[in-house]
Amino acid sequence: MLSHLNKAGQELRNYFVVTLAYWGFTLTDGAIRMLVVLYFYQLGYSPLAIAMLFVFYELSGVITNFLGGWLASKVGLNTTMHLGMGLQVFALFMLAVPVEWLNVAYVMLAQAISGVAKDLNKMSAKSSVKLLLPESAESTLFKWVAFLTGSKNSIKGLGFFVGGLLLHLFDFQMALFILAIGLMALLVTTFFLLPKELGKTKVKIKFKHLFSKSNEINMLSAARLFLFGARDIWFVVALPVYMSMVLGWSHAAIGSFFALWVIGYGIVQAGAPRLIRKSHHNQGPDGGTATTWSVILLLVLAVMTYLFSMEMDPELILIAGLILFAIVFALNSAVHSYLILAYSQHEQVSLDVGFYYMANAAGRLIGTILSGWVYQEWGLETTLWFATAFVFMASLISMRLPNKNKLLDKKINVD
Repeated sequence: MLSHLNKAGQELRNYFVVTLAYWGFTLTDGAIRMLVVLYFYQLGYSPLAIAMLFVFYELSGVITNFLGGWLASKVGLNTTMHLGMGLQVFALFMLAVPVEWLNVAYVMLAQAISGVAKDLNKMSAKSSVKLLLPESAESTLFKWVAFLTGSKNSIKGLGFFVGGLLLHLFDFQMALFILAIGLMALLVTTFFLLPKELGKTKVKIKFKHLFSKSNEINMLSAARLFLFGARDIWFVVALPVYMSMVLGWSHAAIGSFFALWVIGYGIVQAGAPRLIRKSHHNQGPDGGTATTWSVILLLVLAVMTYLFSMEMDPELILIAGLILFAIVFALNSAVHSYLILAYSQHEQVSLDVGFYYMANAAGRLIGTILSGWVYQEWGLETTLWFATAFVFMASLISMRLPNKNKLLDKKINVD
Protein backbone atom coordinates (compact mmCIF):
# COMPACT_ATOMS: atom_id res chain seq x y z
CA MET A 1 0.00 0.00 0.00
CA LEU A 2 2.76 2.42 0.99
CA SER A 3 4.81 1.60 -2.11
CA HIS A 4 1.71 2.15 -4.28
CA LEU A 5 1.19 5.59 -2.72
CA ASN A 6 4.85 6.46 -3.20
CA LYS A 7 4.67 5.44 -6.86
CA ALA A 8 1.50 7.47 -7.39
CA GLY A 9 3.12 10.47 -5.72
CA GLN A 10 6.20 10.13 -7.94
CA GLU A 11 4.04 9.91 -11.06
CA LEU A 12 2.14 13.03 -10.05
CA ARG A 13 5.37 14.90 -9.26
CA ASN A 14 6.86 13.96 -12.66
CA TYR A 15 3.62 15.00 -14.37
CA PHE A 16 3.83 18.46 -12.83
CA VAL A 17 7.51 18.81 -13.78
CA VAL A 18 6.61 17.95 -17.38
CA THR A 19 3.75 20.44 -17.25
CA LEU A 20 6.00 23.19 -15.84
CA ALA A 21 8.60 22.67 -18.58
CA TYR A 22 5.85 22.68 -21.22
CA TRP A 23 4.35 25.86 -19.77
CA GLY A 24 7.64 27.73 -19.80
CA PHE A 25 8.40 26.76 -23.36
CA THR A 26 4.89 27.61 -24.55
CA LEU A 27 5.02 31.08 -22.99
CA THR A 28 8.03 31.96 -25.12
CA ASP A 29 6.50 30.32 -28.22
CA GLY A 30 3.34 32.44 -28.00
CA ALA A 31 5.36 35.57 -27.29
CA ILE A 32 7.63 35.03 -30.30
CA ARG A 33 4.63 34.53 -32.58
CA MET A 34 3.03 37.80 -31.53
CA LEU A 35 6.33 39.71 -31.55
CA VAL A 36 7.20 38.61 -35.08
CA VAL A 37 3.72 39.24 -36.55
CA LEU A 38 3.36 42.71 -35.04
CA TYR A 39 6.96 43.82 -35.45
CA PHE A 40 7.30 42.87 -39.10
CA TYR A 41 3.88 44.25 -39.96
CA GLN A 42 5.07 47.47 -38.32
CA LEU A 43 8.12 47.39 -40.63
CA GLY A 44 5.79 47.29 -43.64
CA TYR A 45 5.78 43.59 -44.55
CA SER A 46 2.76 42.34 -46.52
CA PRO A 47 0.46 39.65 -45.06
CA LEU A 48 1.92 37.02 -47.42
CA ALA A 49 5.49 38.02 -46.52
CA ILE A 50 4.65 37.69 -42.80
CA ALA A 51 3.13 34.26 -43.43
CA MET A 52 6.28 33.19 -45.26
CA LEU A 53 8.35 33.99 -42.15
CA PHE A 54 6.61 31.04 -40.47
CA VAL A 55 6.86 28.56 -43.36
CA PHE A 56 10.12 26.99 -42.18
CA TYR A 57 8.79 27.03 -38.61
CA GLU A 58 5.88 24.82 -39.65
CA LEU A 59 7.87 22.76 -42.19
CA SER A 60 10.55 21.95 -39.62
CA GLY A 61 7.74 20.84 -37.31
CA VAL A 62 6.63 18.28 -39.88
CA ILE A 63 10.14 16.82 -40.12
CA THR A 64 10.82 17.02 -36.38
CA ASN A 65 7.65 15.18 -35.43
CA PHE A 66 8.39 12.48 -37.98
CA LEU A 67 11.89 11.80 -36.61
CA GLY A 68 11.48 13.08 -33.03
CA GLY A 69 9.61 10.02 -31.79
CA TRP A 70 12.37 7.75 -33.03
CA LEU A 71 15.00 9.96 -31.36
CA ALA A 72 13.07 9.95 -28.07
CA SER A 73 12.91 6.14 -28.09
CA LYS A 74 16.72 6.15 -28.24
CA VAL A 75 17.73 8.93 -25.83
CA GLY A 76 14.62 9.38 -23.67
CA LEU A 77 11.85 11.96 -23.48
CA ASN A 78 13.62 13.99 -20.80
CA THR A 79 16.51 14.60 -23.21
CA THR A 80 14.34 15.50 -26.22
CA MET A 81 12.13 17.80 -24.13
CA HIS A 82 15.08 19.80 -22.85
CA LEU A 83 16.85 19.71 -26.21
CA GLY A 84 13.78 21.53 -27.51
CA MET A 85 14.03 24.11 -24.76
CA GLY A 86 17.73 24.64 -25.50
CA LEU A 87 17.06 25.16 -29.21
CA GLN A 88 14.35 27.68 -28.35
CA VAL A 89 16.83 29.66 -26.25
CA PHE A 90 19.22 29.64 -29.20
CA ALA A 91 16.48 30.81 -31.60
CA LEU A 92 15.55 33.67 -29.24
CA PHE A 93 19.16 34.85 -29.10
CA MET A 94 19.35 34.56 -32.91
CA LEU A 95 16.49 37.04 -33.28
CA ALA A 96 17.83 39.39 -30.58
CA VAL A 97 20.35 40.89 -32.99
CA PRO A 98 20.67 44.35 -34.59
CA VAL A 99 17.69 45.27 -36.80
CA GLU A 100 19.78 45.35 -39.99
CA TRP A 101 20.41 41.60 -39.65
CA LEU A 102 16.72 40.78 -39.67
CA ASN A 103 16.10 40.01 -43.33
CA VAL A 104 13.53 37.45 -44.42
CA ALA A 105 15.99 34.57 -44.89
CA TYR A 106 17.56 35.09 -41.46
CA VAL A 107 14.23 35.25 -39.65
CA MET A 108 12.98 32.16 -41.51
CA LEU A 109 16.08 30.27 -40.34
CA ALA A 110 15.53 31.33 -36.72
CA GLN A 111 11.88 30.34 -36.99
CA ALA A 112 12.90 26.95 -38.41
CA ILE A 113 15.03 26.30 -35.31
CA SER A 114 12.14 27.45 -33.13
CA GLY A 115 9.84 25.06 -34.98
CA VAL A 116 12.18 22.12 -34.30
CA ALA A 117 12.30 23.19 -30.65
CA LYS A 118 8.53 23.50 -30.30
CA ASP A 119 7.72 20.09 -31.69
CA LEU A 120 10.46 18.28 -29.79
CA ASN A 121 9.08 19.81 -26.60
CA LYS A 122 5.44 19.09 -27.46
CA MET A 123 6.00 15.50 -28.57
CA SER A 124 8.05 14.79 -25.44
CA ALA A 125 5.52 16.32 -23.04
CA LYS A 126 2.49 14.59 -24.56
CA SER A 127 4.23 11.20 -24.78
CA SER A 128 5.42 11.44 -21.17
CA VAL A 129 1.84 11.59 -19.91
CA LYS A 130 1.08 8.16 -21.41
CA LEU A 131 4.15 6.63 -19.76
CA LEU A 132 3.46 8.12 -16.33
CA LEU A 133 0.17 6.21 -16.01
CA PRO A 134 -0.81 2.53 -16.08
CA GLU A 135 -2.34 1.41 -19.38
CA SER A 136 -5.77 0.78 -17.82
CA ALA A 137 -6.24 4.31 -16.45
CA GLU A 138 -8.00 5.75 -19.52
CA SER A 139 -10.26 8.14 -17.62
CA THR A 140 -7.29 9.57 -15.72
CA LEU A 141 -5.32 9.76 -18.97
CA PHE A 142 -8.08 11.89 -20.53
CA LYS A 143 -8.04 14.23 -17.53
CA TRP A 144 -4.24 14.54 -17.44
CA VAL A 145 -3.80 15.12 -21.17
CA ALA A 146 -6.73 17.56 -21.24
CA PHE A 147 -5.22 19.58 -18.40
CA LEU A 148 -1.75 19.53 -19.96
CA THR A 149 -3.02 20.59 -23.38
CA GLY A 150 -5.58 23.08 -22.09
CA SER A 151 -3.24 24.76 -19.63
CA LYS A 152 -0.60 24.91 -22.36
CA ASN A 153 -2.97 26.82 -24.61
CA SER A 154 -3.86 29.22 -21.82
CA ILE A 155 -0.15 29.82 -21.28
CA LYS A 156 0.26 30.36 -25.02
CA GLY A 157 -2.47 32.99 -24.83
CA LEU A 158 -0.58 34.59 -21.97
CA GLY A 159 2.47 34.46 -24.24
CA PHE A 160 0.59 36.49 -26.89
CA PHE A 161 -0.13 39.09 -24.24
CA VAL A 162 3.47 39.03 -22.97
CA GLY A 163 4.77 39.42 -26.53
CA GLY A 164 2.58 42.45 -27.18
CA LEU A 165 3.41 43.94 -23.77
CA LEU A 166 7.17 43.44 -24.16
CA LEU A 167 7.07 45.08 -27.60
CA HIS A 168 5.22 48.00 -26.00
CA LEU A 169 7.68 48.35 -23.09
CA PHE A 170 10.97 47.46 -24.78
CA ASP A 171 12.44 47.20 -28.25
CA PHE A 172 12.23 43.94 -30.22
CA GLN A 173 15.72 42.77 -29.27
CA MET A 174 15.40 43.36 -25.52
CA ALA A 175 12.02 41.59 -25.45
CA LEU A 176 13.60 38.47 -26.96
CA PHE A 177 16.60 38.64 -24.63
CA ILE A 178 14.30 38.66 -21.57
CA LEU A 179 12.44 35.61 -22.86
CA ALA A 180 15.68 33.72 -23.55
CA ILE A 181 17.09 34.26 -20.06
CA GLY A 182 13.86 33.14 -18.39
CA LEU A 183 13.60 29.95 -20.46
CA MET A 184 17.25 29.09 -19.86
CA ALA A 185 16.71 29.26 -16.09
CA LEU A 186 13.69 26.94 -16.35
CA LEU A 187 15.60 24.48 -18.53
CA VAL A 188 18.33 24.03 -15.93
CA THR A 189 15.77 23.65 -13.13
CA THR A 190 13.54 21.00 -14.73
CA PHE A 191 16.22 18.91 -16.46
CA PHE A 192 17.42 17.35 -13.21
CA LEU A 193 13.91 16.69 -11.84
CA LEU A 194 12.78 14.09 -14.41
CA PRO A 195 13.93 10.44 -14.72
CA LYS A 196 16.67 10.21 -17.34
CA GLU A 197 15.31 6.91 -18.73
CA LEU A 198 11.76 8.20 -19.32
CA GLY A 199 10.60 7.17 -22.79
CA LYS A 200 13.57 4.99 -23.74
CA THR A 201 12.43 1.73 -25.25
CA LYS A 202 14.04 -1.68 -24.98
CA VAL A 203 12.47 -2.70 -28.28
CA LYS A 204 14.65 -2.07 -31.32
CA ILE A 205 12.81 0.45 -33.50
CA LYS A 206 13.45 0.12 -37.22
CA PHE A 207 13.11 3.05 -39.62
CA LYS A 208 10.15 1.38 -41.36
CA HIS A 209 8.20 1.64 -38.08
CA LEU A 210 8.07 5.41 -38.62
CA PHE A 211 5.67 4.77 -41.52
CA SER A 212 3.77 1.72 -40.27
CA LYS A 213 0.74 2.96 -38.33
CA SER A 214 -2.65 1.52 -37.46
CA ASN A 215 -5.68 2.60 -39.47
CA GLU A 216 -7.12 4.58 -36.53
CA ILE A 217 -3.87 6.54 -36.09
CA ASN A 218 -3.75 7.29 -39.82
CA MET A 219 -7.37 8.49 -39.84
CA LEU A 220 -6.95 10.55 -36.66
CA SER A 221 -3.79 12.15 -38.06
CA ALA A 222 -5.59 13.06 -41.30
CA ALA A 223 -8.49 14.58 -39.36
CA ARG A 224 -5.99 16.52 -37.24
CA LEU A 225 -4.32 17.93 -40.36
CA PHE A 226 -7.58 19.39 -41.67
CA LEU A 227 -8.73 20.56 -38.22
CA PHE A 228 -5.64 22.65 -37.54
CA GLY A 229 -5.35 23.75 -41.15
CA ALA A 230 -8.89 25.13 -40.78
CA ARG A 231 -7.97 27.13 -37.71
CA ASP A 232 -4.75 28.62 -39.06
CA ILE A 233 -6.13 29.55 -42.50
CA TRP A 234 -8.02 32.47 -40.99
CA PHE A 235 -6.48 32.82 -37.55
CA VAL A 236 -2.68 33.03 -37.95
CA VAL A 237 -2.10 35.95 -40.33
CA ALA A 238 -5.42 37.00 -41.85
CA LEU A 239 -7.27 37.81 -38.62
CA PRO A 240 -4.64 39.96 -36.83
CA VAL A 241 -3.86 41.85 -40.05
CA TYR A 242 -7.60 42.40 -40.70
CA MET A 243 -8.04 43.70 -37.15
CA SER A 244 -5.19 46.14 -37.65
CA MET A 245 -5.88 47.27 -41.24
CA VAL A 246 -9.69 47.21 -41.41
CA LEU A 247 -10.93 47.44 -37.83
CA GLY A 248 -8.16 49.81 -36.73
CA TRP A 249 -7.18 47.91 -33.56
CA SER A 250 -3.88 48.81 -31.90
CA HIS A 251 -1.06 46.28 -31.45
CA ALA A 252 -1.74 46.16 -27.71
CA ALA A 253 -5.46 45.53 -28.32
CA ILE A 254 -4.75 42.74 -30.81
CA GLY A 255 -2.22 41.10 -28.51
CA SER A 256 -4.59 41.32 -25.54
CA PHE A 257 -7.55 39.94 -27.49
CA PHE A 258 -5.60 36.98 -28.84
CA ALA A 259 -4.22 36.34 -25.37
CA LEU A 260 -7.70 36.27 -23.81
CA TRP A 261 -9.03 34.11 -26.64
CA VAL A 262 -6.32 31.46 -26.32
CA ILE A 263 -6.49 31.53 -22.50
CA GLY A 264 -10.25 30.91 -22.67
CA TYR A 265 -9.68 28.22 -25.28
CA GLY A 266 -7.20 26.54 -22.95
CA ILE A 267 -9.56 26.69 -19.98
CA VAL A 268 -12.29 24.96 -22.01
CA GLN A 269 -9.79 22.34 -23.19
CA ALA A 270 -8.59 21.63 -19.66
CA GLY A 271 -12.22 21.18 -18.58
CA ALA A 272 -13.08 18.87 -21.48
CA PRO A 273 -13.44 15.72 -19.31
CA ARG A 274 -16.24 17.43 -17.36
CA LEU A 275 -17.84 18.99 -20.45
CA ILE A 276 -17.73 15.79 -22.50
CA ARG A 277 -19.46 13.26 -20.28
CA LYS A 278 -18.35 10.20 -22.18
CA SER A 279 -15.91 8.90 -19.58
CA HIS A 280 -18.27 6.38 -17.96
CA HIS A 281 -16.93 2.97 -16.94
CA ASN A 282 -13.45 4.46 -16.59
CA GLN A 283 -13.27 5.06 -20.36
CA GLY A 284 -12.52 8.17 -22.36
CA PRO A 285 -14.13 9.48 -25.56
CA ASP A 286 -14.12 7.54 -28.84
CA GLY A 287 -14.33 8.13 -32.58
CA GLY A 288 -18.03 8.96 -32.38
CA THR A 289 -17.22 11.76 -29.93
CA ALA A 290 -14.65 13.18 -32.34
CA THR A 291 -17.17 13.09 -35.21
CA THR A 292 -19.91 14.78 -33.19
CA TRP A 293 -17.76 17.72 -32.11
CA SER A 294 -16.25 18.10 -35.57
CA VAL A 295 -19.73 18.44 -37.10
CA ILE A 296 -20.71 20.99 -34.44
CA LEU A 297 -17.57 22.98 -35.28
CA LEU A 298 -18.52 22.85 -38.96
CA LEU A 299 -21.93 24.34 -38.19
CA VAL A 300 -20.43 27.12 -36.04
CA LEU A 301 -17.90 28.11 -38.68
CA ALA A 302 -20.39 27.88 -41.56
CA VAL A 303 -22.91 30.15 -39.79
CA MET A 304 -20.22 32.66 -38.84
CA THR A 305 -18.88 32.72 -42.40
CA TYR A 306 -22.37 33.19 -43.87
CA LEU A 307 -23.17 36.08 -41.50
CA PHE A 308 -19.83 37.69 -42.29
CA SER A 309 -20.59 37.46 -46.02
CA MET A 310 -23.92 39.26 -45.44
CA GLU A 311 -21.93 42.42 -44.57
CA MET A 312 -23.32 42.73 -41.09
CA ASP A 313 -21.19 44.29 -38.32
CA PRO A 314 -17.87 42.44 -38.90
CA GLU A 315 -16.47 43.25 -35.47
CA LEU A 316 -19.49 41.80 -33.66
CA ILE A 317 -19.59 38.70 -35.86
CA LEU A 318 -15.89 38.01 -35.42
CA ILE A 319 -15.89 38.45 -31.65
CA ALA A 320 -19.04 36.37 -31.08
CA GLY A 321 -17.94 33.79 -33.64
CA LEU A 322 -14.47 33.53 -32.13
CA ILE A 323 -15.93 32.79 -28.70
CA LEU A 324 -18.09 29.94 -30.03
CA PHE A 325 -15.28 28.70 -32.26
CA ALA A 326 -12.87 28.63 -29.30
CA ILE A 327 -15.22 26.51 -27.18
CA VAL A 328 -16.00 23.91 -29.84
CA PHE A 329 -12.51 23.80 -31.33
CA ALA A 330 -11.02 23.29 -27.86
CA LEU A 331 -13.27 20.28 -27.25
CA ASN A 332 -12.35 18.85 -30.65
CA SER A 333 -8.65 19.24 -29.91
CA ALA A 334 -8.96 17.73 -26.42
CA VAL A 335 -10.69 14.62 -27.82
CA HIS A 336 -7.99 14.24 -30.48
CA SER A 337 -5.19 14.67 -27.92
CA TYR A 338 -6.68 11.89 -25.81
CA LEU A 339 -7.38 9.56 -28.74
CA ILE A 340 -3.80 9.58 -30.05
CA LEU A 341 -2.56 8.38 -26.66
CA ALA A 342 -5.40 5.84 -26.35
CA TYR A 343 -4.65 4.46 -29.83
CA SER A 344 -0.85 4.37 -29.29
CA GLN A 345 1.05 1.27 -28.21
CA HIS A 346 2.84 1.70 -24.89
CA GLU A 347 6.28 0.73 -26.20
CA GLN A 348 6.20 3.10 -29.16
CA VAL A 349 4.07 5.95 -27.90
CA SER A 350 6.64 8.57 -28.89
CA LEU A 351 6.65 7.26 -32.48
CA ASP A 352 2.86 7.32 -32.75
CA VAL A 353 2.55 10.74 -31.11
CA GLY A 354 5.34 12.08 -33.35
CA PHE A 355 3.54 10.83 -36.48
CA TYR A 356 0.29 12.41 -35.30
CA TYR A 357 1.90 15.77 -34.58
CA MET A 358 3.64 15.60 -37.95
CA ALA A 359 0.14 15.75 -39.45
CA ASN A 360 -0.73 18.53 -37.02
CA ALA A 361 2.32 20.53 -38.17
CA ALA A 362 1.49 19.86 -41.83
CA GLY A 363 -1.98 21.28 -41.25
CA ARG A 364 -0.52 24.39 -39.63
CA LEU A 365 1.95 24.76 -42.50
CA ILE A 366 -0.79 24.60 -45.13
CA GLY A 367 -3.02 26.89 -43.07
CA THR A 368 -0.26 29.46 -42.52
CA ILE A 369 0.59 29.73 -46.22
CA LEU A 370 -3.08 29.92 -47.21
CA SER A 371 -3.75 32.50 -44.49
CA GLY A 372 -1.34 34.99 -46.03
CA TRP A 373 -2.02 34.18 -49.68
CA VAL A 374 -5.82 33.88 -49.60
CA TYR A 375 -6.23 36.99 -47.44
CA GLN A 376 -3.94 39.04 -49.67
CA GLU A 377 -5.74 37.94 -52.83
CA TRP A 378 -9.41 37.76 -51.73
CA GLY A 379 -9.78 38.96 -48.13
CA LEU A 380 -10.92 37.53 -44.80
CA GLU A 381 -14.27 36.20 -46.01
CA THR A 382 -12.59 33.80 -48.43
CA THR A 383 -10.24 32.54 -45.72
CA LEU A 384 -13.34 31.71 -43.67
CA TRP A 385 -14.84 29.72 -46.55
CA PHE A 386 -11.55 27.82 -46.95
CA ALA A 387 -11.60 27.08 -43.21
CA THR A 388 -15.16 25.78 -43.45
CA ALA A 389 -14.16 23.41 -46.26
CA PHE A 390 -11.26 22.09 -44.17
CA VAL A 391 -13.52 21.37 -41.18
CA PHE A 392 -15.91 19.56 -43.54
CA MET A 393 -13.02 17.28 -44.57
CA ALA A 394 -12.07 16.70 -40.92
CA SER A 395 -15.67 15.68 -40.20
CA LEU A 396 -15.77 13.17 -43.05
CA ILE A 397 -12.49 11.57 -41.96
CA SER A 398 -13.56 11.44 -38.29
CA MET A 399 -16.50 9.25 -39.27
CA ARG A 400 -13.98 6.47 -39.98
CA LEU A 401 -12.59 6.48 -36.44
CA PRO A 402 -13.66 3.45 -34.36
CA ASN A 403 -16.17 3.73 -31.55
CA LYS A 404 -15.40 2.26 -28.14
CA ASN A 405 -16.82 -1.21 -28.79
CA LYS A 406 -15.04 -1.65 -32.12
CA LEU A 407 -11.73 -0.53 -30.66
CA LEU A 408 -12.05 -2.88 -27.69
CA ASP A 409 -12.94 -5.79 -30.02
CA LYS A 410 -9.86 -5.07 -32.09
CA LYS A 411 -7.61 -5.02 -29.02
CA ILE A 412 -9.07 -8.34 -27.79
CA ASN A 413 -8.52 -9.96 -31.17
CA VAL A 414 -4.94 -8.71 -31.34
CA ASP A 415 -4.23 -9.93 -27.81
